[in-house]
Amino acid sequence: MKFSIGGSLKLAFRPWVEGLENIPAEGPAILASNHLSFSDSFFLPAVLDRKVTFIAKAEYFTSPGVKGKLTAAFFKGVGQLPVDRSGARGAGEAAIKSGIEVIERGELFGIYPEGTRSPDGRLYRGKPGGLARVALATGAPVIPVAMIDTEKIQPPGKVVPKLMRPGIRIGKPLDFSRYQGMDGDRFILRSVTDEVMYEIMKLSGQEYVDIYATAAKRQIADAEKAAKESGKAADKAAKAEKAEAEKAEAAKAEKAKGETGAE
Repeated sequence: MKFSIGGSLKLAFRPWVEGLENIPAEGPAILASNHLSFSDSFFLPAVLDRKVTFIAKAEYFTSPGVKGKLTAAFFKGVGQLPVDRSGARGAGEAAIKSGIEVIERGELFGIYPEGTRSPDGRLYRGKPGGLARVALATGAPVIPVAMIDTEKIQPPGKVVPKLMRPGIRIGKPLDFSRYQGMDGDRFILRSVTDEVMYEIMKLSGQEYVDIYATAAKRQIADAEKAAKESGKAADKAAKAEKAEAEKAEAAKAEKAKGETGAE
C-alpha cells in the first residue's frame, strides 16, 4: 500500500528532491524534518525507496466506523505508527520509546523536532526531548530534511490539497555518537537539537524563531482573541454612539415639533 500511495502522490504532485544520496541504502537513521503541513509525513516517504516510520496519534487508528477503518488503513499504509498519548509524561515518552524500537530494527525513523506544525511558515526552536534522546540512546545518524512549500499545498484546516510541486532537500548525515549514552544531560540534548535545527534552517531557507512553535501558536491565538474582543467592544461602542445620536436627533425633532405647534 505504501508504494501505491507513494506512486499516486508522485504522479499527482511531482515533488522535486535534492540529496537522495544522503539516505543510507540500509541500516538505521533518524530523519529530522521541519514541519509545515499535515502532508509532510506522506511526501517524504513517497520519494524514498525505504520505509520511513513516523508517529501519529493512536486515535487515528482506533476511530470507529467505516471512516475510522479507512483512516487507520491509510496511516498504516504510509508508515505511521500509533502512539498512546496517555500516561504521566504522555506522547513524549511514547515517541522516544517508539523511535528507539524503530532504530533497533535497523529502519528509518522520521521525527519533527519542532513538535508541531509551524503556524506561519517560519522555523521554530527544536524541542530537546525526542530527537536528541533517540539519537543519543541509539547512536544512529541524524539526517536533516527540509520540506519546501508543503504549507501552500495543504494549509492548516484545509482538507482538499492544492495541486502544486512541493520540494524536499535532504542534508548530509550528522554523527552524534560521541555523545552516546549522555541522553540524561540536558545541555547535551539542547546542543544536539540546536545543531540539527541549524542544518534544517540552511536547507529550508526559513526564517528561524528562537521560541517553541507551541508558544507561538498560543501567542497567535491570544492575539486573535484580543482582536476579536476589541472588535466586539468597538462594535458595541459604535452601536451605543449611534443609539445616542438617534436619541438626540429624536429629541431635537420632538422639540422642533413642539415649537412649531406653539407658533
